Amino acid sequence: MTVYHFVGIKGTGMSALAQILHDMNYEVQGSDIENKVFTQNALEARNIKILPFAKENIKEGLTIIAGNAFPDTHPEIEEALNLGLPVIRYHRFLGEFMQMYTSVGITGVHGKTSTTGLLSHVIRGAEPTSFLIGDGTGNGIPNSKYFAFEACEYRRHFLSYKPDYAIMTNIDFDHPDYFTNLEDVFSAFQEMALQVKKCIIACGDDEQLQQIHAKVPVVYYGFGDENDFQARNVVKSTDGTSFDVFVRNTFYASFKITTYGDHSVLNALSVIALCHYEGIAVEIIQQRLQTFEGVKRRFNEKRVGNQIIIDDYAHHPTEINATIDAARQKYPDRDIVAVFQPHTFTRTQSFLEEFAESLRKADYVYLCDIFGSARENVGKLSIESLLEKIDNSHLIDEKDTSVLKKHERAVLVFMGAGDIQKYQEAYEKVLA
Repeated sequence: MTVYHFVGIKGTGMSALAQILHDMNYEVQGSDIENKVFTQNALEARNIKILPFAKENIKEGLTIIAGNAFPDTHPEIEEALNLGLPVIRYHRFLGEFMQMYTSVGITGVHGKTSTTGLLSHVIRGAEPTSFLIGDGTGNGIPNSKYFAFEACEYRRHFLSYKPDYAIMTNIDFDHPDYFTNLEDVFSAFQEMALQVKKCIIACGDDEQLQQIHAKVPVVYYGFGDENDFQARNVVKSTDGTSFDVFVRNTFYASFKITTYGDHSVLNALSVIALCHYEGIAVEIIQQRLQTFEGVKRRFNEKRVGNQIIIDDYAHHPTEINATIDAARQKYPDRDIVAVFQPHTFTRTQSFLEEFAESLRKADYVYLCDIFGSARENVGKLSIESLLEKIDNSHLIDEKDTSVLKKHERAVLVFMGAGDIQKYQEAYEKVLA
């Protein structure tokens, strides 16, 4: 029996897929950088072997699953090709794997991870479900009926997938290092839509998604009257959000979720629509929505002294808006302090004005240096370019975060897709 060797096993999708295969009794190992990454905790809990990158890791009898961030010239991939071993890219492996189940691909420029986490939690209250979430969480059940997975649009990787269902949360311009404009992003989603086999569940409040064409039914959800699944009578409180759902103008049921902001209602609506389409009992949906505890790096909060500290992956202006709105709903009587680390130079350059506008929603703003990526480590602009556009914003350094102590009783929201956690950890050490 082959051993699956993951090149880049600490990547969020790779880690999750390794966990799934391990749970299904396949032999799994992998390699990566030696730095500690949050995704490795679940691998270590399963005793999955993690090796430092080295071509000596590659031996006969392995099937290589290669992370998309690594070129064919990577020493391990090169060695595998020299030995004639099977080398399968992550997204291609996943595309084959899902054919064994009723598959649901969750895609969209924002909200994929939270919606995948919510759907997998709700649906497994009814049927055995395996799932792959983009926060590095994976779970494989050998006799699964459903497979819920996050489908990423970056570099059109999701075109390797032909799912039974697709949930499409939104279309927006992002990844400016790859996509040229909004039309280019739309064309990728349009191509993906034509590969779905049973039904697309799309946010009808999104102008781009209204224009999607498909060979299968497109069911729309949202706040607008024209949606097939509509949320009405939304009541926001400090302990969550409740709303009624109408299916084609007929009352279906009332629901309560433990999360905050309009985007959370939309995520829940997409899950309700999918479950309704699959005939899952409304009582199960209602109960499971209320027991969802969230996913990693999405509005994860803790109380330290009189302050609330929130860790969030928001790295696009749309996501920053949603995160700050959610914080205001839950903590209406506290100052909101944004601590933001831009992720990639191309994204910061492309959305400089929009970043400034979204961050101004906070009461106070602290900016960290731009985090590059494996794809680009240097850019033409600096963090000063963003600083100049936000009144009363300040630079913050990992070596001295003590200035945040002055915001007593505030909500500190650490946001970013790079290594913003190190700033949060540094600050928590100051408080200790």
